[in-house]
Amino acid sequence: MGVLNVTPDSFSDGGVYFDNVEKVISQAKQMATEGADIIDIGGESTRPGSESVSETEELRRVLPVIERLVKELSVPISIDTYKPRVAREALKAGAKIINDVTGLTNPEMVKVAAEFKCPVVIMHMQGQPKTMQTNPHYNDVIEDIKNFFKERIAVAQMAGVSEIILDPGIGFGKTLEHNLTILKRLSELTNLGFPLLIGPSRKSFIGQLTGGLPATERLEGTIAAVVTARLNGASIVRVHDVGACRRALQIADAIINT
Repeated sequence: MGVLNVTPDSFSDGGVYFDNVEKVISQAKQMATEGADIIDIGGESTRPGSESVSETEELRRVLPVIERLVKELSVPISIDTYKPRVAREALKAGAKIINDVTGLTNPEMVKVAAEFKCPVVIMHMQGQPKTMQTNPHYNDVIEDIKNFFKERIAVAQMAGVSEIILDPGIGFGKTLEHNLTILKRLSELTNLGFPLLIGPSRKSFIGQLTGGLPATERLEGTIAAVVTARLNGASIVRVHDVGACRRALQIADAIINT
């Protein structure tokens, strides 16, 4: 899954593609060429400390991109949003997947997913983006995430949502130790019976472990994280550097399949 942020303030590539549809389209096509199986488009930053934007503004950012890409690319588009109206309009425009960082906790989002019969990514986040990194605490991070997933899966299935993907939410209300534990014990989430998505790309925990490297210099750390995740059961990795990560995962898959 290639990350495409149409925002002015995302932690890694904020502003690079903001308000420049042609540049966004070009980057999406590059990701597809490099082997992206899904392109994830977001119109609101969910980095720690970020401010929310209106539905109208989020739609203004993402709809022109989605409308162009569904005509020019065969790669499916996911909409990275927690707002039901944004998800609905994106799906009507041709997006195929909902990627909800709030884990379908809004009943209206559950209704949208059921209505369109689309795959959904249920992500775990402790708190809200603006405050989620303020002293996050868990009794057992894996067990707490697993219990959250069980509850949300039950709600989604009761509403008629059948295609579910689970994302433990690296960096979303998690300390460095929490993130490392998730990657190390990821296989414990596979027994829930749904594909796992992991999104460690360029995250701050990689910077913490590599001497404070900025987001643009965290490729090697990202590769190490996505390969570890794949070896421990991840089916989808959400990354900025599609080509490099895809090549690394080819080796991981060769090892897994030997």
